[in-house]
Amino acid sequence: MSETPAGFRTEPNTDVSTAKPAKTGPDFRGPDRQFGWMVINRWTRPVLLTLASKLAPKLDTTGVTITEVTAGAGTVQVVTPKACTGDGALLLIHGGGFVIGTNKDSLFLAVELAKQAGVPVFCPSYRLAPDHPFPAGLDDCHSGWTWLLDHASEHDVDPTKIVIGGVSAGGGHAASLAQRLHDEGGPQPAGQLLVYPMLDDRTAARRDLDKPRHRVWSNRNNLFGWSSYLGHAPGQPCAPYVSAARRDDLSGLPAAWIGVGGADLFLDEDRDYAERMRAAGVDVTYVEVDGGIHAFDAAQDSPLTKAFYASASEFVRRLTN
Repeated sequence: MSETPAGFRTEPNTDVSTAKPAKTGPDFRGPDRQFGWMVINRWTRPVLLTLASKLAPKLDTTGVTITEVTAGAGTVQVVTPKACTGDGALLLIHGGGFVIGTNKDSLFLAVELAKQAGVPVFCPSYRLAPDHPFPAGLDDCHSGWTWLLDHASEHDVDPTKIVIGGVSAGGGHAASLAQRLHDEGGPQPAGQLLVYPMLDDRTAARRDLDKPRHRVWSNRNNLFGWSSYLGHAPGQPCAPYVSAARRDDLSGLPAAWIGVGGADLFLDEDRDYAERMRAAGVDVTYVEVDGGIHAFDAAQDSPLTKAFYASASEFVRRLTN
């Protein structure tokens, strides 16, 4: 990675927290204006289901090919770099608070990671809450993992070099999937790439976090997302793998990269998960971006976004090449 821009951190900025978030950084005012207003509930969800894909950044597919394949009852978007340098792969799960989104929504990140890491990226679909609460979405992600293992040779992928990752709610799915795969004892992912992941339902249970200005994904949105996925109010006892941060023993999990913005609702839960994994002996790379709202990387021309992507790509490249 070239010279690191100011505001790109590898340790937490203790001057900000979820309860005391940073102001939106100047680089991220465009995404803030574009979709910082987003409110999601049972009335707005039908509109956002159709609008979400239009909010994604424009794709630059130079240097990659994108195909869609059928995988069981779902689909997988396959982003293949024209110049592969490694024989591993990334399984990348899309976000949307468990309630909106498709596997096409994270293609902009998949394209960047495929180009920079030099390996194919596979984006599985999964069923959404509240129509399909836990464990439907996680089961579908597990099926995506199994499909990739079964078809690895067709894509020239070494099944021992597959990183699982996700964006926002997809990061929550990825973290839970890593836990589930660890406990099942079968083939294990080489690492986990958690991009501002949605890890802890207990955040949504805190009404004191409704007032701070968390753009794009507020705690009211969070309450709807978690309630829809859980099938009940957040903060109550829940089953394993529902809420990744609830797991007590994080030892034995694969190496992890966690990145989040200083103005993101998920700041505290992501910091805590990174610290707890590190304390449990997991190799953790932590990245924090000053003034980064949720989905700040939609500002693709920002030096901070580029540094964010470079760090994520280096992590993937290290484990897949």
